[in-house]
Amino acid sequence: MQNETLIQFFHWYVQPEAELWQQVSQEAGHLAEWGFSACWLPPAFKGTNGIHSVGYDAYDLFDVGEFDQKGCIRTKYGTKEGYLEAIQALQTVGVSAIADVIFNHKAGGDELETIKVRKVNPDCREEFISDEMQIEAWTKFIFPGRQGKYSAFVWDFQCFSGVDWAENLNESAIYSIQNQYGDKWEEVESEEMGNYDYLMFNDIDFRNPSVRAELAYWGKWYVNEFGVKGFRMDALKHMNPEFIREWLRTMRDDAESDLWLVGEYWETEGTSSLLQYLEVSDPPLRLFDSVLHQRFYEASKAHETFDLSRVFADTLLAVKPDSTVTFVDNHDTQPLQSLETYVDDWFRPLAYALILLRKEGTPCVFYPDIYGATYEENGQEIALNPVKELPLLLKWRKEIGEEMYQQDFFDHPNCIAWIRKIKRGSKNIFCVIIMSNGTEEGYKDISLGGQMASQSFEDGLGNYAGELLTDQEGNARFHCLSKSVSVWIQRFD
Repeated sequence: MQNETLIQFFHWYVQPEAELWQQVSQEAGHLAEWGFSACWLPPAFKGTNGIHSVGYDAYDLFDVGEFDQKGCIRTKYGTKEGYLEAIQALQTVGVSAIADVIFNHKAGGDELETIKVRKVNPDCREEFISDEMQIEAWTKFIFPGRQGKYSAFVWDFQCFSGVDWAENLNESAIYSIQNQYGDKWEEVESEEMGNYDYLMFNDIDFRNPSVRAELAYWGKWYVNEFGVKGFRMDALKHMNPEFIREWLRTMRDDAESDLWLVGEYWETEGTSSLLQYLEVSDPPLRLFDSVLHQRFYEASKAHETFDLSRVFADTLLAVKPDSTVTFVDNHDTQPLQSLETYVDDWFRPLAYALILLRKEGTPCVFYPDIYGATYEENGQEIALNPVKELPLLLKWRKEIGEEMYQQDFFDHPNCIAWIRKIKRGSKNIFCVIIMSNGTEEGYKDISLGGQMASQSFEDGLGNYAGELLTDQEGNARFHCLSKSVSVWIQRFD
């Protein structure tokens, strides 16, 4: 059985002219060859910014580049037909398509409604800072371009718990909607800012049973319409966890096969909230290890003062590996984004070795690290370079197969190593991964046992020149350059 490996096939600044759905179709074969088992696609539905929408400003979940709404028919990524073709191309070569789901909020309402609200302290969402008042808000969604196709459901203020814009006041603030389902926020797992239910736009109110029924209907329609094999759930910390459990159970019970489920619960200070969320997940859900990402970012900035031997300490990967999706960066952490914590180039090969060549967790590769990316915003030009080592690291991950052997040498703050086995033909051969963040070369004296006497090794990445030979007892000193990684692979004829 092949190791699971996920790719995030987009970044925030993908341009419409890139025709992303076409690129997915064209690259599907390459993705399979590299060993990717699943492909996370961006939000495919129409956003309020039309052709320029990344998709996280969700407007109409049923409009996947099919209807003339928000100034366009296609989305940023292409048309419905192109999306279907991309998914089919992936699944023809055995790569599962993972859909991005945005349930926390809706944006770009079609009509104004006069609603009762109370203004909220943005730093303490439990605190009201006004009496009940009336405002005009864009809380009615009738989707005029779709005209009831697929669903006739109309969203109005009873479907939302909060908004951030009062049209009659020409004012941006956080307003708690006083509707029949409650005059306060929903219960969520995160207690940041008192209650972190509200994030942006029109906050969906899952206390409304009609909303829950509509989203369950949409999920079933989406799986049947497009044949996706899983979901990436956005902004979990801002949503009622009971609704998420209910929705996922519905999807699981309706699906003909197991769905691949991963959620974004952004937390970088520790794993307690992530573990708490996983404890109540039913069906089982994986989470992205945002703590490990933060560790990679700090390591890339701290250089030799970062203790590599503790790179996994207190991460989700360390305590719940079967429920963890690891990553180096994503669309939220790339340069110019609000959570910008982009790992420096020198450390990216080390970070990818740490997630691709370990047995724990399911790694996710970021689009620019294979294809590169250039973009500009507010006069700033950004170029993200591909990680040249990635194709080989992916190849070796694929070759490791079901072999779970792993021996760690995490005994020095600036140089760590571990041993794996990869399958070449009918043989399992040793490989030693070693890396250093120090100012000098790193090395480890490693014993592979008497059966490995007089065996030759070479650095498959080509970062360290020459050949190593084990002695008569299977011992050798494995090297790597300063601020570099080497993968020493046993040679055989």
